[in-house]
Amino acid sequence: MTTPDRAKKAPRRTAERILDHSLALFNRYGEPNVSTNAISADLHISPGNLYYHYPAKEVLVNALVSRYEQALAEALAAAGPTDDAEGAWNLVPGLLRLAWDYRFLFRDLNDLLTRNRQLETRCQAALALQQAAIRERVLRLCVIDGEPLSAEEASALSVSVVVLLTYWLSYEYVRDPRRALEPDNADAAVRHGTRQVMALLWPYLGAALRRQLRPGPTPDRGPAMPALQPPASAV
Repeated sequence: MTTPDRAKKAPRRTAERILDHSLALFNRYGEPNVSTNAISADLHISPGNLYYHYPAKEVLVNALVSRYEQALAEALAAAGPTDDAEGAWNLVPGLLRLAWDYRFLFRDLNDLLTRNRQLETRCQAALALQQAAIRERVLRLCVIDGEPLSAEEASALSVSVVVLLTYWLSYEYVRDPRRALEPDNADAAVRHGTRQVMALLWPYLGAALRRQLRPGPTPDRGPAMPALQPPASAV
């Protein structure tokens, strides 16, 4: 590798490292509680070096939101066709894992929205993408008394699911503020949130889908999940 090549790539590596460390600190302590000086100290770089790449903390947050948006698009695409029951089933823990990986956004959402107007429209777009993806799967897969849900019923159910996905980590945080959002609680938070979402959807699945997703169901059991392999938490 030539010296110009190294010089060209070094700024990108620094910029990515800043984002990685910022995400970890925001997730651990909350975005309002982390200053740019704390980020530069954690990275062992000067504040001026950080400002060269990200002139304000809002710019940092917006860059992390761009990462989240890309990961969201990938998660929705990975779910496959809208009539793929197992893909839809695994979409739920995938979205919860994504929320966990960017949990500072969800824990501090109201505060961030009051300070960042760009974030307002981007969050609305992300919610709309999730709702549309879930609504299409609800229309294809869910039934009432053997009949497909109406458009209005599918919209109402998909909104309920998105609300739960969006605020599940806030609920976990209120329930146990000292431990709920610690890194070692990732699997439990995703598992518990997935079960709650499935509790909303399970009554609307036909017998054939129930057998496919949970062999041998019994009336006294809650919705079980197929073998789920969401990506490991990044932070």
